[in-house]
Amino acid sequence: MTLTPHRAATLTAATLLLATTILTSGTTAHADESPSVPPGTEATASAPVEVDGNDPDLKIPEGATLAEPKVLDIKQVVEDQTGDERREDTNADVKFALQAEVLFPKDSARLSAEAKSRISAIAEEIKTQNATSIRVFGFTDNLGSSAHGDVLSKQRANAVQEVLEGELNDANVRYEVRGYGEQYPISSNATESGRKKNRRVEVSFPRTEN
Repeated sequence: MTLTPHRAATLTAATLLLATTILTSGTTAHADESPSVPPGTEATASAPVEVDGNDPDLKIPEGATLAEPKVLDIKQVVEDQTGDERREDTNADVKFALQAEVLFPKDSARLSAEAKSRISAIAEEIKTQNATSIRVFGFTDNLGSSAHGDVLSKQRANAVQEVLEGELNDANVRYEVRGYGEQYPISSNATESGRKKNRRVEVSFPRTEN
């Protein structure tokens, strides 16, 4: 088939117009995409959150009241550089933990001179807090028999309590004294450093409410 010059020019122009339309359409589609938004999240990101104010699950049942506000209990722990003494403060209590080596000779319940000065410092804090309920608990490691640990820990707790009682000299103060032996370890008994932490006497009492 032979095309006249006029017909050939017309077909060429139509071909160029069609190609331009296709390319322009493809370019526009890519320009609408946003690479900073993950695919499939456009609708989710733009959709508003609707809350039904009449939903019964969002209302307090009739006759019910809100609980009183509660302050979360926060524990602060301070330990001296040697690890011989540790103090724990919470909203409700103060606790001192003294390692047995600081208080007593090995396998003994006889207090040393250094022990008495440390216990005196605890007594001063008890006075500051105006505490009248004192807990004195003794603990050992897991070496030796459990029965021996129970007896020794109770004897050591008694010794600390006697010094506190003399320092406070207050008939209104009540004491709870117990020996727990190897129960309630605070460290692993697999190493000597851990066993040393477990051999301790704890003195705890309520703190003053501010």
